[in-house]
Amino acid sequence: MEKVKLTRAGYQKLKEELDELKRQLMFEIPERIKAARELGDLSENSEYQEAKNEQGRIASRINELEQMLMNAEIIAEAFDSSTVSLGDWVLLKNLETGEELKVQLVNPQEADIFANKISIDSPLGRGINGAKKGQTIKIKAPKGIVKYQVLDITAE
Repeated sequence: MEKVKLTRAGYQKLKEELDELKRQLMFEIPERIKAARELGDLSENSEYQEAKNEQGRIASRINELEQMLMNAEIIAEAFDSSTVSLGDWVLLKNLETGEELKVQLVNPQEADIFANKISIDSPLGRGINGAKKGQTIKIKAPKGIVKYQVLDITAE
């Protein structure tokens, strides 16, 4: 597996998710399976099947998280405000509407649209990656081309 570049906060978030899933796999799921077994015939027991499926999903996600964390590379704290790079916060202005948007450029594993963390693999992420302060970028969106100006680049 190739290196996964993460912010320090993103690494910590994945580690916390891993710890929570391990706790569920060790304590909650076995209790659900035990309770479902007590209901009788396992071949027609939907609670048992659901618990076993959940156990498999959690085990799979644990494996995925462990691989990511083993291959994680924390993004260097060195900050360069001249160009946008992974981990930077970027203040953008939509040149059509005048609306301003502040987003953080992160890897897909950390992306969270509700926290304004956008993936470097998204159209907007690809467009702003490497952009300079003051530069106008064009993003292909479903409604057509959207132009943004990079107003500011910050570490937080």
